[in-house]
Parts: sequence; C-alpha cells; structure tokens
Amino acid sequence: MADQLRRHSNDGRTILMLAAIFVAIALLWGTVIVTPLKIFVVLLHEISHGVAAVATGGEIVRIEVNPEQGGICYTRGGNGFVTLSAGYLGSMLWGALILIAAARTRYDRYISGAIGAFILIVALLYVRNLFGFAAALLFALALILCGWKLSGPTNDFVLKVIGMTSCLYAVLDIVDDVLRRPGIGSDADMLAQNTGIPSLAWGALWVLSSVVTTAFSLWIASKGES
Repeated sequence: MADQLRRHSNDGRTILMLAAIFVAIALLWGTVIVTPLKIFVVLLHEISHGVAAVATGGEIVRIEVNPEQGGICYTRGGNGFVTLSAGYLGSMLWGALILIAAARTRYDRYISGAIGAFILIVALLYVRNLFGFAAALLFALALILCGWKLSGPTNDFVLKVIGMTSCLYAVLDIVDDVLRRPGIGSDADMLAQNTGIPSLAWGALWVLSSVVTTAFSLWIASKGES
C-alpha cells in the first residue's frame, strides 16, 4: 500500500513537471530564450534526413544549420520518399524518445552524455557551415558536461525540456511551413513534386502523426520511472 501511494505521488510530480515545462515553453515560444532549443531541434531534423538516407542505402554529404532556424541535409542515394519524410517526423520521434527515456528511466546522466557524444560525432563528420558546426559543438559539449558534472534530477529536467521542445517544434513548424505557407520549398513541397500529392495533404498527415505521437509519449512519460 505504501509503495502504491509513493508511486502515485511520484506520478503526480511527473505530471506537474511535464505540464509546467509544456506551459513555460509555449509561453516563451516566440522569445530568444527558446531560440537555442529550436536550433537544436533543427539539427535533429536535418540529422533525421541523413539517418533515413543512410538507412535506405544512401549517404550523408553534409549538413548545414543557420541562425534563422533553418537547415539543409545534402544526401546522395537512398530512398527519396523516406528521406524527405524523415525530417519533421524524425525530430518528433527524437523528442518523444528523449521525453520517455527521461521520465521512465534513471539513466538521465548517461542519456545526456550519449546524445552529446552522438551530436559531437555528427558535427565532426558532417556539419560543414561555421554557424552549424559551432552550434552543434556547443550543444554536444553542454550535454556531455551536463551528464558528467550535474545531478540526475538536473539531467532529467534538461532532457524533458529538450524532448518537449522537439515534440512541440515538429507540430508548430509543420503548421507554419507547410499549412500556412505552402510553396516555400519545404520538405512537403519537394515530396509533392515527387509524388503528385499536394503538400497540404502531407502537412496534414504529418501534423496528425505528430500530435498523436506526442500525446502518446506524454501519456507514457506521465507514469514516471518504471
């Protein structure tokens, strides 16, 4: 009985923390405070394109990220449909996995360090523009130091913020780039050219997928550590 009450109490604290993070990020979304997090998610978006290309037999040529929260991943070979689809959906999946891993495990410090090491490898191998390389390097070192020097609860909070931002950005960026401003050369526009299916249809499908996945990940994360 005591263990059950303790678990319900922990779950309640997890729900309150997730709700507070969600509200804070939403309120600060248009401010410079959230800009570094958005740029990090853009990097995850471009990495997702690259991972999809490699997974389907292609290769990453280079990745660029700019201060205007834009980016591009140059790939060679692979399945074009899968590669183009992987950007928005990939960043959303990154966010969901990071959020769940932070909320459901006690390995937050190791997770931070592992993500930092992965970003460092990507930066050294593929990020070629100065701003993108500097940003990726800073993110990587910050996460590695966070995992090495800071406490588990601090890493837990950092990972939840990153995960929540990535999930939110996937939805809001699709709405802004695809649904509100069709024809600007987004992933959906390029996919429309390749398939003949309108970019708005792809955008709507991606938004629906992102909302469902985000809601599901929040539901799992709200249960706290297993």
